[in-house]
Amino acid sequence: MQIYWPKIKRIIEETPEVKTYLLDRPEDFTWEEGSHTHFALEGFNAGDTPNRSLIRHMSISTLPHENAIGITTRIKEQCSEFKSILNNLEVGKEVAIFKTHSNVPLKREGKNIYLLSAGVGLATFRPLVLSYLDRTDNVNQIHSLNIDSSKDFLFTDIFKTTPEKNFTAQFVDNREDYYAEVKNLAADKDGLFYIVGSDEFLLQNIEILRAQGITPEQMMLDKREKELPKFLSFDLTI
Repeated sequence: MQIYWPKIKRIIEETPEVKTYLLDRPEDFTWEEGSHTHFALEGFNAGDTPNRSLIRHMSISTLPHENAIGITTRIKEQCSEFKSILNNLEVGKEVAIFKTHSNVPLKREGKNIYLLSAGVGLATFRPLVLSYLDRTDNVNQIHSLNIDSSKDFLFTDIFKTTPEKNFTAQFVDNREDYYAEVKNLAADKDGLFYIVGSDEFLLQNIEILRAQGITPEQMMLDKREKELPKFLSFDLTI
């Protein structure tokens, strides 16, 4: 297993609680849209076994052509040891990345795509939208729906409705409006539905989509293949 130790080249305060850490991109490090990586702090591999409290799975919020590995995360005032250490890191400090993989690459199958996310989960979708806006072939349209109760919506420079590209972006700040809109979007019985958020958020979306006749094959989750059955099983009970 190859472990990269890139330096933090820039820290962006996206909102009062959300930061993006832009890391130097090693020459031989590449990825595709929808990728996540193991993101670890100094000392995680100092002992005989990895210190898992210093490791997190993080989505990469940038594309290779941006020449930086972007890690976007929410850091609240009351946070874990990992987030507390991360919050105090400065430009020039090294972090570790390894085991990079994409569970949700952009499917170009000539269909409508719906991106359903909660809060900072939007970071997973940022590269998909950039990839689509750069090249729209074999995608009919994309609609992004994000719920964030903080009302500090992310990446509004990219997630903005662009009619000429058949891209629409919608933000809501409460569950009632969000799930009502999910039901409306599920009227498209041939669409592809990407879902990113907590396990609870995934299950709630899946329950609504399936009640509207959307099949598991139409749902793309940011989960390893072996984890999908516990979310998409036909006899799933919530």
